Amino acid sequence: MKFARDTWLIFQRQTQLLLRNPVWVFVGVFQPVMYLLLFAPLLKPALNAPTQAAAYKIFVPGLLVLLAIFGGLFQGFGLIAELRAGVIERSRVTPISRLALLLGRSLRDVVSLIVQAVIITLLALLFDLRVFIGDLLLAYLMLALIALMTSAVSYGVALKVKSEDALAPLMNTVAQPVLLLSGILLPLTFAPGWLQAIADWNPFSWAVDGTRALFAGDLASDKVWQGLTITAVLAAAGVVWAARQFARSVR
Repeated sequence: MKFARDTWLIFQRQTQLLLRNPVWVFVGVFQPVMYLLLFAPLLKPALNAPTQAAAYKIFVPGLLVLLAIFGGLFQGFGLIAELRAGVIERSRVTPISRLALLLGRSLRDVVSLIVQAVIITLLALLFDLRVFIGDLLLAYLMLALIALMTSAVSYGVALKVKSEDALAPLMNTVAQPVLLLSGILLPLTFAPGWLQAIADWNPFSWAVDGTRALFAGDLASDKVWQGLTITAVLAAAGVVWAARQFARSVR
């Protein structure tokens, strides 16, 4: 009970801070919206899709995974600001759970991501995208696990490096190959064999394939359950590792 209460208190505080300046939610969704409006219309001939709606069923799931990855990976900057302001230092004298310090923040990031994903999905409906609500909710669960993992890892790395100058290039170095090897913008179906072999080792590639299968209404696809399993395991591992960094930093 104490752990749940501590997590809720941290989540409430972090959410209140976000709501005081909600512009960041819309800043985060701006680039995906631009991709949706200006890039996606070019995909029908490129993908040889029968309709524009079919092209959006391929592109929108990848766009949502992109939002979850990048939205989570750069959350560590806020934690570094809190470190500099002494917020984490003051937490040392409180009896609050160290794991709750992490989960409260990460759950705030997950909720923010889901709000942004809903905005993207609603806009895509204007382009004749149609998806069954049950499949959509399961896709949002996949996105939530990705956001939980990436935000937790970002917080853990931020506690390690304690500097925006080090965190920014490090996150960009990780994010770039992840983006290119996950088939987010375009499927890797027609990629060379060696590229597909490398992509198979990228867990986000499995998440993208699983999300696309859900948007296509193929709930029974192995890609769905493989993607959910991989992201769940990695999310748990990311939270455990980041929680240890919090425990070491707040003693």
